[in-house]
Amino acid sequence: MAEIILQLLLATIFGALIGLERELKRKEAGLQTYSLVSLGACLFVIISQKIFEIYESSLNSSGLGFDPSRIILAIATGVGFIGAGVIIFRERENKIEGITTAAGLWVAAGIGTAIGFNFYFISFVSLLFTFLILIVFGELEKKFFHK
Repeated sequence: MAEIILQLLLATIFGALIGLERELKRKEAGLQTYSLVSLGACLFVIISQKIFEIYESSLNSSGLGFDPSRIILAIATGVGFIGAGVIIFRERENKIEGITTAAGLWVAAGIGTAIGFNFYFISFVSLLFTFLILIVFGELEKKFFHK
């Protein structure tokens, strides 16, 4: 489990570093958005790996082409589509809104997927990192980047 925490933490930090660079260039998607997307992607990969470990023996012995990781693909794609719907471009202010909300929806889908596959620990750690991103990184954005 320590490795999973490290993976989720590194994904959050590395996403934040990319987001920080974007903040410094005054781009709309920044610290929170990149952190959430990186965390969500990591979460979906971990879930896929764990599912494969759980179902590997039954897949090999049954001869069936069932692949439970396809469920994750469908969820990630579907939620990405929904997330796109919450992103709004305000032409008058030349401003994009909703990107962090869309990224948050995507991570929430990852957390829900993890819970659905009984990966409670992974989902709880991801929840903590999501709060870190939305609360702490959000305050950093306000303080240092005047958003």
